[in-house]
Amino acid sequence: MTGDKRSYVIGQIEIPARPLPPALYLVATPIGNLADITLRALETLAAADIVACEDTRVSRVLLERYGIRRRTTAYHEHNAGEAGPKLIAALEAGQSVALISDAGTPLISDPGYRLVGEALDRAIRVVPIPGPSAALAALTASGLPSDAFLFAGFLPVKTGQRLTKLETFKAVPATLIFFESPRRLAETLAAMVEALGGERNAAIGRELTKTFEETRTGTLQALADHYAAADTPKGEIVICVGPAEAKADEPADIDRLLLSLAAEMPASKAAAEAAKMTGGQKQALYRRLLELRDRP
Repeated sequence: MTGDKRSYVIGQIEIPARPLPPALYLVATPIGNLADITLRALETLAAADIVACEDTRVSRVLLERYGIRRRTTAYHEHNAGEAGPKLIAALEAGQSVALISDAGTPLISDPGYRLVGEALDRAIRVVPIPGPSAALAALTASGLPSDAFLFAGFLPVKTGQRLTKLETFKAVPATLIFFESPRRLAETLAAMVEALGGERNAAIGRELTKTFEETRTGTLQALADHYAAADTPKGEIVICVGPAEAKADEPADIDRLLLSLAAEMPASKAAAEAAKMTGGQKQALYRRLLELRDRP
């Protein structure tokens, strides 16, 4: 349904949406549980002149849940060449456009980045409305390091190309995050064991935020063995792979690091920074730095 009524409903309460300045709004939507929508996202969707959806049928479920009756249009990989210019024209005419994907944050594994790039090229304001993200939900529940991570999306379907792609990630000092089809999960995990090594810690997030949510952890080898023997899982899959364990630094390398840091900061702070970078003990590194300074 379309119309000019700009409001949203929470429970039995209808809330008018405030006017929305012209801009392209990137609105994150739930990845499963519709209650995960933010209040700002609801107001943005209710106030926008146009809601651009990856699939209008999927988005209609969310909009109807919250009583939002706005004009929707399809914008996806197969019609971006035709639909994109129309959305840009609407933006240049002073309208507001809210872009949403089927689930999660727009532009993550969908063509929205093209629209954003075109908008920025034309000095059109782009406003992120943050919220749910399957990649971040899986990462935070994985127990793997989250100080540095790389989102790699979907891997190639063909075996050779998949292995080649995985090889490029082998030395990345960060947790790796992938989306995968449940039908390909077992073979993808086997490829990861071959390319990255089976000893790495990993986690499989399945059906996150939904009724049958599951996070399974273990080494890549253990997870590959499990899914090779199990029935094909159901639902959306996120794979998180921890970084390879750092090799112990050579004493000479640590000495050079300590002296380099000490040239820019006090000895105590240099030892603390070296401890973070090498995994060593701060006090031992501090003593070593003092020894190096006392050398003739």
